[in-house]
Amino acid sequence: MPQKQDQPLTGFENLDLSDEIMRAVAKMGFTQATPVQEKTIPIMMEGHDVIAIAPTGTGKTCAFGIPMLEYISLTDTRIQELVLAPTRELAQQIGDEMTKLAAFIPEVRIAVLYGGQPISKQLNQLKRKPQIIVATPGRMLDHMQRGTARLDAVHTLVIDEADEMLKMGFVKDVCRIIEAIPPQRQFVMFSATTNQDVLTISWKYQHDPVEITIPATQENKPRIAQYVIPTERQIKQEHLQYLLDSNVYNRVMIFTNTKDMCRRLSERLNKLGYQTEALHGDIPQSKRNQVMNGFKRGKFPILVCTDVAARGIDVFDVEAVINYDLPNENEYYLHRIGRTGRARRHGVAFTLLCFTERVRLDEILKYMDAQPTYLHFDDMGILRDQDDKPFFENI
Repeated sequence: MPQKQDQPLTGFENLDLSDEIMRAVAKMGFTQATPVQEKTIPIMMEGHDVIAIAPTGTGKTCAFGIPMLEYISLTDTRIQELVLAPTRELAQQIGDEMTKLAAFIPEVRIAVLYGGQPISKQLNQLKRKPQIIVATPGRMLDHMQRGTARLDAVHTLVIDEADEMLKMGFVKDVCRIIEAIPPQRQFVMFSATTNQDVLTISWKYQHDPVEITIPATQENKPRIAQYVIPTERQIKQEHLQYLLDSNVYNRVMIFTNTKDMCRRLSERLNKLGYQTEALHGDIPQSKRNQVMNGFKRGKFPILVCTDVAARGIDVFDVEAVINYDLPNENEYYLHRIGRTGRARRHGVAFTLLCFTERVRLDEILKYMDAQPTYLHFDDMGILRDQDDKPFFENI
């Protein structure tokens, strides 16, 4: 069984970090370590295997990224550290975060490998002899089979969002990658939830792992006000426009369940004068990168997306999430609303709820252990709160 870890919380200044990392952390605007960082960093620095269960948006990349950078050998040009991520978007995000953490360690080279990107571009990254690889499992296996990436010198393996990765069917790929790495290595898994696949991988491949569990307490869980607005299918878009016309939220993510609805809703809103872009699985990777970079840089205020964007995308100042469709999976609701309220900011999430979806919402709320606030439109089309006061007058 994993060892339980309940050590007291400390700040970055007490974690015995190098000057280079402390400067990078300060440059990134972090003044206080999150609980998952405070607990994970010392344990990883001591070389233990770790299985960490932590809510989304709690700073997991820095939790494993900082120790990896602290004990990397800058004179060794082989691949020393590998991070596996379930999606291209998450791999890119981790690569960006690791690059920021290494801002004052110029000798560090990081390569990000994922499907949908030209193989020639990735081969050029690998020719630079990176010490750190961030990859999706399929593309990592591809490079292993090509002989363009060897893992026989890897001393730290991190699997991020292990629950999602294994749920997506990557179990065999992940096992093949683990077995290509020397057995005497550090193996760290981060997961939002535990499931049988996660526990099986831990039992099979980890050595006396330290278990770190970060509950979703008031201190670390995203501060998200959740609202439910009963609506009807034929007027749902009208109610969506009401929220967008409030001029309260400058950066909004709207979630739909299907690629077709995502595309059609974005096109309709654009015709009505809103600035939106669509993000879904049928969009080529190069275009997806362009859309996400544009959204991060504020080139347009509204992103309409499917659950392809619900995980692994960090835009720290998303002010509101709108569930245009109620998600089909309980966890998707959590990951959607987790796009707002990040980095200890306040966020807001609206769900436009049709009558036929009420039982489904009850299941989600039971899973979330959440009690949202119900709003309603009056006969004049004004959104009101539970006290029958105009909602946006009190924001």
